[in-house]
Amino acid sequence: MLAATITRADATDPLAGLHVGEHPEPVAEEGWTVVRVRAASLNHHDVWSLRGVGTPKYAPFPRVLGCDAAGVDEDGREVIIHALVNDPAWGGEEILDPGVTILSDFHDGTFAERVAVPRRNLVAKPAAMSFEHAACLPTAWVTAYRMLFVLAGATRGSTLLVQGAGGGLATAATVLGKAAGVRVWVTSRTEEKRARAVELGADQAFAPGTRLPERVDAVLESVGAATWQHSMKAVRPGGTIVVAGQTSGSNPPLDLERLFMAKLRIVGTTMGTRDELAQLVRFCAEHDIRPPVHSTLPLADAAEGFKSMVEGDLFGKVVLRP
Repeated sequence: MLAATITRADATDPLAGLHVGEHPEPVAEEGWTVVRVRAASLNHHDVWSLRGVGTPKYAPFPRVLGCDAAGVDEDGREVIIHALVNDPAWGGEEILDPGVTILSDFHDGTFAERVAVPRRNLVAKPAAMSFEHAACLPTAWVTAYRMLFVLAGATRGSTLLVQGAGGGLATAATVLGKAAGVRVWVTSRTEEKRARAVELGADQAFAPGTRLPERVDAVLESVGAATWQHSMKAVRPGGTIVVAGQTSGSNPPLDLERLFMAKLRIVGTTMGTRDELAQLVRFCAEHDIRPPVHSTLPLADAAEGFKSMVEGDLFGKVVLRP
């Protein structure tokens, strides 16, 4: 079958390890099933994998990249795949399992014509939602949902700052927040992305580091070093900064005095649970939400989508169609 695989990791030239070509068919072990992929979407995780960042040392080469997908299972049902693979004996939240992996870290991922996944990872796709839009939800969108509603506790009338408008997580938070009646402010380096964020529903958009009209109730932070000091200054006393990424670099200076004097909460997270994915899918269906798509490409042209992500020239998700 056709698949986009990683053959080696290269920190300076990530696309050097990307191969699009034939790969063995998936085999479903006990408790797993094979899903025929109709659409899959890219995440920064896929680029980090190609750079060799965050991948288990025992991860095999070659393996299929990709975490997110929607497709048709062996019973003919239209489904969305939850990307986390847990120890079958684990009984708590999936994201807290010490042995959890994400599709493509160890098991073959979703950038293929077919993928094997645990049966319990399947969530029903609403009939009115396209495969392309459904494929955008399992990683960036479920992370944004968890950050926004579960950890930041955003409610109607609260004010939220989203750092780095344009990426999948930031666009998700903007759209979801607007639908829930949250006042969403965003930052971006480019005027074009700031304008597009406002079109999506952001109340205001600012250049990075801009002094805001007032402090916000919560900040969603996935940029890292480039925006961290601004995030610390932007949140009100008693407010929350939810962190789920570091695309601009890690380990920024931490203003400990402001942290304890302003009684701030800093909460880290990645992904979301299967139940949260199901809640997100229902929320999107109820509010007629369709994730913004930057481009839709044939799987055979996956390298073009990866190039866009490496260069940062995105607004919304890149979707691949096998």
